Amino acid sequence: MATKTAFAEYVQAGENIDYTATSDVAYLQVVPLVSRIGVALEPIAKGESGTVTLTGAFRLPAATGTALSVGTKVYWDETAGNVTTTPGDLVAGIAVENKAEAGTTVVVRIN
Repeated sequence: MATKTAFAEYVQAGENIDYTATSDVAYLQVVPLVSRIGVALEPIAKGESGTVTLTGAFRLPAATGTALSVGTKVYWDETAGNVTTTPGDLVAGIAVENKAEAGTTVVVRIN
């Protein structure tokens, strides 16, 4: 039985996407998507479309009480508005710097 050949149409590199805001979004605000996060590269008014990046390393707020090592998979807690190690929250990416237990930020390579 022959398999069907499928072709793709190139659209864009995919680092940045067009995003229609459901509420006002500020420049460099974390944008929760369905299963991961992005970061707004411009202010986006509610109902308008703007650019959100899906790649890069960003300093993000982080939950205290847990030390992080480079390479630790981290998640975004939408309610608290910070990075955690709790699976089930949105995937944020990996820590690209160590964070002390008392630290309040961490650099994360998103997604």
